[in-house]
Amino acid sequence: MINKVVAGADEALHDIGNNVTLMLGGFGLCGIPENCIAALLKKGITGLTCISNNAGVDDFGIGLLLKTRQVKKMISSYVGENAEFERQLLSGELEVELIPQGTLAERIRAGGAGIPAFFTPAGVGTEIAQGKEVRTFEGKTYLLEHWLRADFSIVKAWKGDTTGNLVYKGTARNFNPMMAAAGKITIAEVEELVPAGTLDPNQIHTPGIYVQRIFEGKGYEKRIEQRTLASTKV
Repeated sequence: MINKVVAGADEALHDIGNNVTLMLGGFGLCGIPENCIAALLKKGITGLTCISNNAGVDDFGIGLLLKTRQVKKMISSYVGENAEFERQLLSGELEVELIPQGTLAERIRAGGAGIPAFFTPAGVGTEIAQGKEVRTFEGKTYLLEHWLRADFSIVKAWKGDTTGNLVYKGTARNFNPMMAAAGKITIAEVEELVPAGTLDPNQIHTPGIYVQRIFEGKGYEKRIEQRTLASTKV
């Protein structure tokens, strides 16, 4: 049995260098690979192309890498919580490809499934359609979109075992599973690492065949982007 367990984020990311393409899992700040992002920050590599649903916030998540100018290009869907992202975009410092959220998810899923292109109606008649092939099927117009793949996929799961099988919890299941399948090398950090055979096979979301390295993370902050509390007044 192949041992995929590494000591921590630094060892897991040892061969990530400048100018690589990374997929970083999570939805908003939920289910993001906090330990690996901290290790990338410390590593100081530059020229990164980051594929992520979001760009984090100014002082957390991918926002930390933007602040230190380690990111060359963002391929994302929702970026509205990050003022530094906005500043770099408007000043021309950062390359940005904004994609409708469903299209982003499907392009990543297609990358993992080995499907190089597909047609979707999302974005027809908008700036998204510029330069793309357009075809009509059964009277409806569709755009041609291409798969997304990465040199490294960095994901975060609730539980994982030593062979790389992963279980996600709640909202963290949104982008992490398809990203795990779309990277040449997939690195998983988990809240709890258990022995092989411990997880219920029927509850596994990402089979271990997609994961090359796994470690148990620590110190998760699990921040909330916008905290809204109900009034206690009667």
